[in-house]
Amino acid sequence: RQRQMCIRDRYITMKEFKNYLRVLLTLLTFNLSFAQEDNTKYIDPTIGNVSRFLVPTYPTIHLPNQMLRMFPVKQDYISDLVQAFPFQVPAHRRQGILQMKTTLGDIKNSSWNKGMAIDHDLEIVHPWLYSTYLIEDDIKVSFTPSKKSAIYKVDFPEGKQKNFLIKGTKDMQFSEGKNSFTIQEKRSKPTRGEHAVINTVTVYVYGKVVDENNKPIENINYIFNTHKLQITATKNAPSTLLIKYAISYVSAAQAKENFNKEIKNKSFEDVSKEGKKAWDTVTNQIQVEGGTTAQKRTFYTSLYRTYERMVDVNEYGHYYSGYDKQVHKSNRPFYVDDWVWDTYLAQHPLRTILNPALENEMLNSYTLMYEQSGWMPTFPQVYGNHLCMNAYHSSAIFIDGYRKGLKNYDVEKAYEGIKKNLMEGTFIPWRQGNPRGALDDFYHENGYFPSLKKGEQETIANVDGFEKRQPVAVTLGVSYDFWAISEFAKELGNTDDYSKLSPKGNDYKNLWHSKKRLFMPKDTEGNWVNINPKLDGGKGYREYYDENNGWTFAWSVQHDIAGLTNLLGGKQAAQSRLDQLFRESLGIRKSDFFVNGSNSTGMVGQFSMGNEPSFHIPYLYNYFGAPWKTQKRTRFLLDVWFKDNIFGIPGDEDGGGMTAFVVFTSMGIYPVTPGLPYYNITSPIFEKTAIKLQNGNTFTVVAEGSSKRKKYIQKAFINGKEIFSPFISHQQIMDGATLKLDLGELPNKEWGKNAVIPK
Repeated sequence: RQRQMCIRDRYITMKEFKNYLRVLLTLLTFNLSFAQEDNTKYIDPTIGNVSRFLVPTYPTIHLPNQMLRMFPVKQDYISDLVQAFPFQVPAHRRQGILQMKTTLGDIKNSSWNKGMAIDHDLEIVHPWLYSTYLIEDDIKVSFTPSKKSAIYKVDFPEGKQKNFLIKGTKDMQFSEGKNSFTIQEKRSKPTRGEHAVINTVTVYVYGKVVDENNKPIENINYIFNTHKLQITATKNAPSTLLIKYAISYVSAAQAKENFNKEIKNKSFEDVSKEGKKAWDTVTNQIQVEGGTTAQKRTFYTSLYRTYERMVDVNEYGHYYSGYDKQVHKSNRPFYVDDWVWDTYLAQHPLRTILNPALENEMLNSYTLMYEQSGWMPTFPQVYGNHLCMNAYHSSAIFIDGYRKGLKNYDVEKAYEGIKKNLMEGTFIPWRQGNPRGALDDFYHENGYFPSLKKGEQETIANVDGFEKRQPVAVTLGVSYDFWAISEFAKELGNTDDYSKLSPKGNDYKNLWHSKKRLFMPKDTEGNWVNINPKLDGGKGYREYYDENNGWTFAWSVQHDIAGLTNLLGGKQAAQSRLDQLFRESLGIRKSDFFVNGSNSTGMVGQFSMGNEPSFHIPYLYNYFGAPWKTQKRTRFLLDVWFKDNIFGIPGDEDGGGMTAFVVFTSMGIYPVTPGLPYYNITSPIFEKTAIKLQNGNTFTVVAEGSSKRKKYIQKAFINGKEIFSPFISHQQIMDGATLKLDLGELPNKEWGKNAVIPK
């Protein structure tokens, strides 16, 4: 007699049971293959919090691309004293405003300046939640943000007077309402140079002090004196107090509306869960398999940092613009806080893949800023444009976005703004938005920005005393910008502008020194200024270059790599010169090198991993006939310079500018030339990377067995078709291609050797 088994009250034969089990296992395997891992567990905001030399990263607590941000005010990460917990960080990496302390007992004058001691090991740091224990006072401080509001939850010892001390500026104003308070403070940011202005923004705060059940606290006192606000609860008050607040750049009434819309009836846990969900959405968009836990921590923390900027300051239909000092009605986001000199290279291009609609809104915001101020911004902040660095690389993000299909903004107006910057604005560093002057006239007539002779005193009043002229960096940067706008003109069918502007993209050639095989400065008479391109130029080499020396700027011609190759003597000569870059000595003791070269960190020979102009350089081997060297270099650079610890960033991270390089390179692709819609291919860190695109498709990179040793591409396939070129188009990615890379331990030196550069 055949054995029978019972499943949910139905007797079946053994054969039927085996079939049932087979189907069940198939379904289970299918579901597991599509199960998403919660990658937020890999995010560690403390990675890079101790800098190699200059500015560290900060453990910023915020929602993706939202305006409410916080990180504790400390001297540095190493310090065990928190000076304050701010209500808001208006601009990237600036100390927050309306800084708050928590204390016990009677308030003394010294209480306002006393640091709050912590134990680093008791901190909890997530993008959506921060908490720390003030170990000398036995106080636990926790924080969780929403979009334009946040909650501080403070657990005090029982039976003691509890105080919040909030310090502002001399412009701080305060008023007490029924179970609520309002703060108003004006913040200013001056620009530099002959045409300097003071940009201002008013920050409004509406808040309440409540218990864990969202009930107002009785017997609470507000004491305001000039720029200091003391909030005191009696000994009998609940031991756990919450400060729930919202900010606005529009008005006090809008701050209250933001409060009511976001957190009025929500608990601390509610807001924290919503924040976790917001980070789930963006972080889990990219799923990876393989790699080490450390590599995943570096990767997902880098991805988190790319969402720190830009931030949306539209407040439910209204936004304040620092570009015309007006409040505007709009249902579209208005994004500020960007450093385009840093972010055009990788952070903006990354968004064109992960969230094209978001990038489009940022382009629209740039266009609105131009309409409102008369200049296309370069470092837009909430206050207004921050005049910083050199060139006008907003040109790059527009041509890059346009060629990737982002056109939902006033395209003609954007083109007008870029053209005005280049034709009517000055090229003097840190003076963007100032009108054109004598040095700029010289550039337009002669095709290069002139240098002072060695020892010659500056005669142009508008040149910054510290930033100098940076003539080689300016010439190379502006050449790229002219290429970008001429390509934009071509896309728009503006043949006259294209014919006129396109030749200016070749201006970089005017500073090529064929014997030194570097870009070198020339004076107004057309004579070479004989300098040591490794070491001369003062702090940051700014008299001739900018933050990096002549060996880095030798490769800053992303828009015309074929032209650069010709200058170097062909592919083989270019490849050898690039090898030399990574092997060339500093030419000086390291301790002496950092006197002037402090921006050049993460050094490998003369290559600086810690500064943005270097990011594309290891990918140039793809153009010079040796893609295997790109694979070797990029893997080495990630392994050496990007660790999952507090020292894990080699230079100024710049709010996603550098970590976007990590995200791209870890996935095995990189946009060498923003403005050309294709990406370079290199060896990915992970065995499988899958990006769930906003259009419903999935772009996948498969590299089975990828490891530290097994990293060289032997063969490559797109959707099963073999390719022999180390490039992939933006359209292929957005169509949901599968890029399969067969890897080996030894390089295949023939793969991609004769590839044609895409146009």
